[in-house]
Formats: sequence, structure tokens, C-alpha cells
Amino acid sequence: MNYFDAIILGIVEGLTEFLPVSSTGHLTIAEKMLGLEVDDPAVTGFTAVIQMGAIAAVILYFARDIWNIVRTWVLGLVKPEYRGHRDFRMGWYIIVGTIPVGIVGLAFRNVIKDDLRSLWVVGYALIGWSVVMWAAERTARQDRSEKRLNLTDAVVVGLFQCVSLIPGVSRSGATISAGLFRGLDRVTATRLSFFLSIPALLAAGIFEMKDALGGNISVGETIVGTVVAFVVAYATVAWLLRFVAHHPITWFIPYRVALGVLLLVLLASGVMSAT
Repeated sequence: MNYFDAIILGIVEGLTEFLPVSSTGHLTIAEKMLGLEVDDPAVTGFTAVIQMGAIAAVILYFARDIWNIVRTWVLGLVKPEYRGHRDFRMGWYIIVGTIPVGIVGLAFRNVIKDDLRSLWVVGYALIGWSVVMWAAERTARQDRSEKRLNLTDAVVVGLFQCVSLIPGVSRSGATISAGLFRGLDRVTATRLSFFLSIPALLAAGIFEMKDALGGNISVGETIVGTVVAFVVAYATVAWLLRFVAHHPITWFIPYRVALGVLLLVLLASGVMSAT
């Protein structure tokens, strides 16, 4: 990997991490086009680390909300009067909603890093999960705001987040769809998706850091990729929140399906190899 590769992958990560189009799928495609070994532990670790740049963008964008949640949750542990506050409950929702993906991610770590790192998987998942996104919007009531969020919502969205470990599904596509199935309005579902992404992706980045820095990828390349991902992701987060307030996530389906079909055609014709 060189600095050009790091910049390209940082841009791809920043653009796709929070859009329902699958950042892992796009990164896998980009890595293949750049001539990188997609199943190389160093490359896999690099992509996990630069995700931390995207998460830093979310933390900065929602800094006030996150501070209020953390502060109220901590105070609520020792002061009962804070336990009825919405931010206290949100703190628990984030913790409980993150547990499933942590368990599944650790239990199937080798499968995710090796067996699922195939462009065949990406192609089929891009198309297949588009059906779920369509169904989520088709059945969405959107009659519940963040004030009516409950623990069951957090558990269901957290379970759907586990499916996003399959490249091509999309973490935001999975979690926003889950929120819509639960009757949440689109902005609330998207905000919950952002909040649940923070501990999950931070943990993944820290866990994989040793592989990224232990291979042939320099610290400088990793830093550049992370910074680029941060800048691009911040702009993407701001845009997505405005977009979902007025548009359904089905707008992303034609792109997902077209990319998935193109990918499968290229693989079937031998123009591109799966790994």
C-alpha cells in the first residue's frame, strides 16, 4: 500500500460508512481495483482502523448529544433523579444494542475476515439486502420519535447490526431498516444507527490495529487514511441526516442493485477475481 491507496480508501470509507450502500463492500472492491490483497490481515486491519476516522466524525458532529448522554448516564448510576431522563435511557440503549454485534463479531471473527471477504458475497448481499430495505420502507409507520424509543428498539436494531458483518449488507442499511420495521421515524432510526456505530466500530478498530501496524502498511499511511475518512465522513453525516428527513432509503436501492449486478457479471465473466 502507498499514500495514494490510503487516500482513495479513506475517501471510500468516509463516503460509504454511514450511507446504506455498504462501506465494507465498497472498500473490498476498491482494494481489489488498487491491486491489494483483500484477505491480507494488514489490509483488513487498515480498513478497520480508518473506520475510527469516520467514527470520530460522528462523535464530533453529535458531541453535545453524546456529552449529555454520557453525563446523564453516569449521574444516573448514583442519583435516582436522573434515571427517568431520556439521555439516561439512551445510554443504556446504546450499551445493550451494542452487545449482540460484539458477541457475534468475536465469535465469528475468522469467518468474517476470511470466508466472507469475497466479492461474490458482496455482490449477492448488495442485491439481497436491498429487498429488506424496500420492505422496511414499504411497511414503515414512522409514528414514533426519539421520545418514544424503548429498550426493545435498541435490542432489535442491535441484532440487525450483526447482519451488517456480512460485506455488502451495510451497517446503516441494516440498522435504519430495523428502526423502520419498529415504527421509528427515519431521522430517529438514523440517529440511533449513528449512536450504535460508535462503540461497535471503535472496538473493531482498536482490535484490528495490531494487524494494520504489524504488516507492510506504515503508520503514516494509516494516519492519512484515517484523517481523510474523518473529513469526508463528517460531510456525509451532515448530508445524510438532511436527506433522510425528506427522502426514503429506497433511493439508494437502484445504485446497490446496479453495483451488485455489475460485480456479479464481472466475476462470472472472469474479468475480476473474487478474492
